[in-house]
Amino acid sequence: MKSSRKGKNALKSNEPFFKLDLKYRKVLFIVGVVLCSSTFLSPAFALFLGLFFAQFIGHPYMHLNRRATKILLQASVVGLGFGMNIVSAMEVGGEGLTFTVISIFGTLTVGFLLGKLFKVEEKISYLVSCGTAICGGSAIAAVAPVIKANEKQISVGLGVVFILNAVALFIFPSIGHALGLSQEEFGLWSAIAIHDTSSVVGAASQYGPEALKVAVTVKLVRALWIIPVAFLSTFLFKNKQKKISIPWFIGFFVLAMVANTYVPFVQDYSGYIVTVAKAGLTLTLFLIGAGLSKEVVRSVGFRPFIQGILLWILIASISLWAVIYFS
Repeated sequence: MKSSRKGKNALKSNEPFFKLDLKYRKVLFIVGVVLCSSTFLSPAFALFLGLFFAQFIGHPYMHLNRRATKILLQASVVGLGFGMNIVSAMEVGGEGLTFTVISIFGTLTVGFLLGKLFKVEEKISYLVSCGTAICGGSAIAAVAPVIKANEKQISVGLGVVFILNAVALFIFPSIGHALGLSQEEFGLWSAIAIHDTSSVVGAASQYGPEALKVAVTVKLVRALWIIPVAFLSTFLFKNKQKKISIPWFIGFFVLAMVANTYVPFVQDYSGYIVTVAKAGLTLTLFLIGAGLSKEVVRSVGFRPFIQGILLWILIASISLWAVIYFS
């Protein structure tokens, strides 16, 4: 009898707050999809909007959510490749290659140790670490299929990264001005310490044109490390019953960068493609957030967020010291 009551109470606690008819939920959900597909909403806000739907309205197309998020994530990664120039990225990357390698693999190592310390699920810990080490949502989107992460694990990784991105967008310029960083110093620091490219651009553009130029160039160099880290991930999370395979979209990601670098016709439209890709990633966040039911949220807990915050503070502090000391 007690078990039955407990089951009913659990079921009731997982229901959305507003008990709307299905047709109304579908209409509201479609409105949310349209808004998140535009360029008016930030990725962080889209995630919060999705969480609002999950907690208060409900996801009317939950059975399609996993496949939709997977396709959108992969397509968005490919689209972002059209915003990268291999030649300029390699030129700048050659100058700071040692620092880049140390910071990326140092972050992955510390992230692994923090994950073990706080007993964070292995794949979630790895996604948070990759997102912090390289380029936020893009890195998570590229690595997640390789390690066979499920929707919940992806949502937690993306959630941690984009929440911290939203915070960085506001506090980094203030810190830079308070410390008297030059535009070059701030551009370098923001490219290393802020997870996602969109937030790097947003923070650096507030600081000045030279900061934006440096930040974007360095961030694109770091983004190239998606590929070797994805290869590394196939060995770290190898499925013994299946052969190791690199997902198709990573190859298309490389082709997109090559096309943007050497094909004039592609360059004429690359800006539009990148805009659509970012909108796709924003929509993906909305869908992932909408899939986070109360039950999933409770099962996640705060440990991944603690890991992400501590890892972010560590890399931001060390990179800031390095930028000031070596400049």
